[in-house]
Amino acid sequence: MTHYYSTFETPVGPFSVAVNDDSSIVATAFGKLPSLKNRIKGCQLLVDEESSADVQRQVQEYFRGERRSFDLPLEPTGTAFQHSVWDALVKIPHGQTASYGEIAARLNHPKAARAVGRANGTNPICLIVPCHRVTGTDGSLTGFAFGKKIKEKLLRHEGALPASLV
Repeated sequence: MTHYYSTFETPVGPFSVAVNDDSSIVATAFGKLPSLKNRIKGCQLLVDEESSADVQRQVQEYFRGERRSFDLPLEPTGTAFQHSVWDALVKIPHGQTASYGEIAARLNHPKAARAVGRANGTNPICLIVPCHRVTGTDGSLTGFAFGKKIKEKLLRHEGALPASLV
Protein backbone atom coordinates (compact mmCIF):
# COMPACT_ATOMS: atom_id res chain seq x y z
CA MET A 1 0.00 0.00 0.00
CA THR A 2 1.27 3.48 -0.87
CA HIS A 3 0.54 6.70 0.97
CA TYR A 4 1.75 10.19 0.17
CA TYR A 5 3.34 12.52 2.66
CA SER A 6 4.71 15.96 3.20
CA THR A 7 6.44 17.75 6.04
CA PHE A 8 6.15 21.46 6.77
CA GLU A 9 7.16 23.83 9.53
CA THR A 10 4.86 24.99 12.32
CA PRO A 11 5.52 27.19 15.37
CA VAL A 12 6.14 24.00 17.40
CA GLY A 13 8.44 22.34 14.85
CA PRO A 14 8.06 20.16 11.77
CA PHE A 15 4.68 18.53 11.15
CA SER A 16 4.25 15.57 8.83
CA VAL A 17 1.07 14.25 7.25
CA ALA A 18 0.32 11.08 5.27
CA VAL A 19 -2.70 10.75 3.02
CA ASN A 20 -4.12 7.90 0.97
CA ASP A 21 -5.15 7.87 -2.71
CA ASP A 22 -8.40 9.65 -1.81
CA SER A 23 -6.46 12.43 -0.01
CA SER A 24 -7.88 11.29 3.34
CA ILE A 25 -5.48 11.68 6.25
CA VAL A 26 -4.19 8.37 7.59
CA ALA A 27 -1.55 9.75 9.96
CA THR A 28 0.13 12.90 11.22
CA ALA A 29 3.15 13.46 13.44
CA PHE A 30 5.13 16.25 14.98
CA GLY A 31 8.54 15.66 13.44
CA LYS A 32 9.86 14.55 10.10
CA LEU A 33 9.48 11.30 8.15
CA PRO A 34 10.82 8.93 10.87
CA SER A 35 8.15 10.19 13.31
CA LEU A 36 5.46 9.62 10.70
CA LYS A 37 6.74 6.13 9.80
CA ASN A 38 6.39 5.12 13.45
CA ARG A 39 2.65 5.91 13.25
CA ILE A 40 1.85 3.81 10.18
CA LYS A 41 3.51 0.52 9.49
CA GLY A 42 3.69 -1.54 6.34
CA CYS A 43 3.13 1.30 3.89
CA GLN A 44 5.35 2.84 1.30
CA LEU A 45 5.51 6.62 1.75
CA LEU A 46 6.17 8.86 -1.24
CA VAL A 47 6.74 12.59 -1.05
CA ASP A 48 3.86 14.54 -2.55
CA GLU A 49 3.32 18.11 -1.38
CA GLU A 50 0.18 18.61 -3.50
CA SER A 51 -1.78 15.74 -1.95
CA SER A 52 -1.73 17.39 1.48
CA ALA A 53 -1.93 21.06 0.50
CA ASP A 54 -5.34 21.47 2.19
CA VAL A 55 -4.00 19.93 5.41
CA GLN A 56 -1.05 22.31 5.40
CA ARG A 57 -3.34 25.30 4.79
CA GLN A 58 -5.68 24.38 7.64
CA VAL A 59 -2.85 23.63 10.09
CA GLN A 60 -1.25 26.99 9.28
CA GLU A 61 -4.63 28.70 9.81
CA TYR A 62 -4.87 26.95 13.19
CA PHE A 63 -1.47 28.26 14.26
CA ARG A 64 -2.34 31.78 13.06
CA GLY A 65 -5.44 31.66 15.28
CA GLU A 66 -7.81 31.70 12.29
CA ARG A 67 -9.10 28.14 12.73
CA ARG A 68 -10.43 26.36 15.82
CA SER A 69 -11.37 23.03 14.23
CA PHE A 70 -10.45 21.12 11.11
CA ASP A 71 -12.57 20.17 8.13
CA LEU A 72 -10.54 17.38 6.56
CA PRO A 73 -11.29 13.80 5.49
CA LEU A 74 -9.85 11.32 7.99
CA GLU A 75 -9.21 7.60 7.63
CA PRO A 76 -7.41 6.36 10.74
CA THR A 77 -6.94 2.64 11.24
CA GLY A 78 -8.15 1.29 14.57
CA THR A 79 -10.67 -0.75 16.51
CA ALA A 80 -14.29 0.29 17.05
CA PHE A 81 -13.43 1.39 20.61
CA GLN A 82 -10.44 3.44 19.41
CA HIS A 83 -12.66 5.12 16.82
CA SER A 84 -15.22 5.97 19.52
CA VAL A 85 -12.47 7.59 21.61
CA TRP A 86 -11.07 9.49 18.63
CA ASP A 87 -14.58 10.70 17.77
CA ALA A 88 -14.91 11.94 21.36
CA LEU A 89 -11.58 13.78 21.09
CA VAL A 90 -12.81 15.75 18.09
CA LYS A 91 -15.75 16.93 20.23
CA ILE A 92 -13.50 18.54 22.87
CA PRO A 93 -13.83 22.24 21.99
CA HIS A 94 -10.84 24.38 21.15
CA GLY A 95 -9.66 26.05 24.35
CA GLN A 96 -10.89 23.25 26.62
CA THR A 97 -9.53 20.00 27.98
CA ALA A 98 -11.05 16.76 29.24
CA SER A 99 -9.65 14.01 31.44
CA TYR A 100 -9.43 10.36 30.47
CA GLY A 101 -12.16 9.64 33.02
CA GLU A 102 -14.45 12.31 31.58
CA ILE A 103 -14.11 10.82 28.12
CA ALA A 104 -14.76 7.32 29.46
CA ALA A 105 -17.95 8.60 31.13
CA ARG A 106 -19.05 10.31 27.90
CA LEU A 107 -18.67 6.96 26.14
CA ASN A 108 -20.82 5.25 28.83
CA HIS A 109 -17.79 3.29 30.06
CA PRO A 110 -17.03 5.17 33.31
CA LYS A 111 -14.44 2.61 34.47
CA ALA A 112 -12.53 2.61 31.16
CA ALA A 113 -10.23 5.59 31.78
CA ARG A 114 -7.12 3.48 31.18
CA ALA A 115 -8.55 2.05 27.94
CA VAL A 116 -9.34 5.61 26.86
CA GLY A 117 -5.72 6.51 27.67
CA ARG A 118 -4.44 3.66 25.49
CA ALA A 119 -6.75 4.65 22.62
CA ASN A 120 -5.70 8.29 23.01
CA GLY A 121 -2.06 7.23 22.92
CA THR A 122 -2.58 5.31 19.67
CA ASN A 123 -4.39 8.16 17.90
CA PRO A 124 -2.60 8.24 14.53
CA ILE A 125 -3.86 11.72 13.60
CA CYS A 126 -2.49 14.10 16.23
CA LEU A 127 -3.50 17.77 16.32
CA ILE A 128 -6.40 17.29 13.88
CA VAL A 129 -7.86 14.67 16.24
CA PRO A 130 -6.88 16.69 19.32
CA CYS A 131 -5.40 14.12 21.70
CA HIS A 132 -3.36 16.98 23.19
CA ARG A 133 -6.57 18.25 24.86
CA VAL A 134 -6.70 15.23 27.18
CA THR A 135 -5.21 15.67 30.63
CA GLY A 136 -4.97 13.74 33.85
CA THR A 137 -7.82 14.14 36.34
CA ASP A 138 -5.73 16.71 38.21
CA GLY A 139 -5.05 18.69 35.01
CA SER A 140 -1.55 17.28 34.60
CA LEU A 141 -0.13 17.08 31.08
CA THR A 142 0.13 13.33 30.71
CA GLY A 143 0.31 10.99 27.77
CA PHE A 144 1.28 12.90 24.64
CA ALA A 145 3.36 10.93 22.12
CA PHE A 146 5.37 13.99 21.07
CA GLY A 147 6.29 15.17 24.53
CA LYS A 148 5.10 17.46 27.25
CA LYS A 149 6.68 20.59 25.72
CA ILE A 150 4.70 20.35 22.48
CA LYS A 151 1.50 19.49 24.36
CA GLU A 152 2.02 22.52 26.60
CA LYS A 153 2.65 24.78 23.60
CA LEU A 154 -0.52 23.54 21.87
CA LEU A 155 -2.66 24.05 24.98
CA ARG A 156 -1.11 27.48 25.57
CA HIS A 157 -1.85 28.40 21.94
CA GLU A 158 -5.50 27.40 22.48
CA GLY A 159 -5.76 29.17 25.84
CA ALA A 160 -6.44 25.82 27.53
CA LEU A 161 -3.36 25.40 29.68
CA PRO A 162 -4.42 24.17 33.15
CA ALA A 163 -4.27 26.91 35.79
CA SER A 164 -1.53 25.09 37.68
CA LEU A 165 0.78 25.53 34.65
CA VAL A 166 -0.05 29.07 33.55
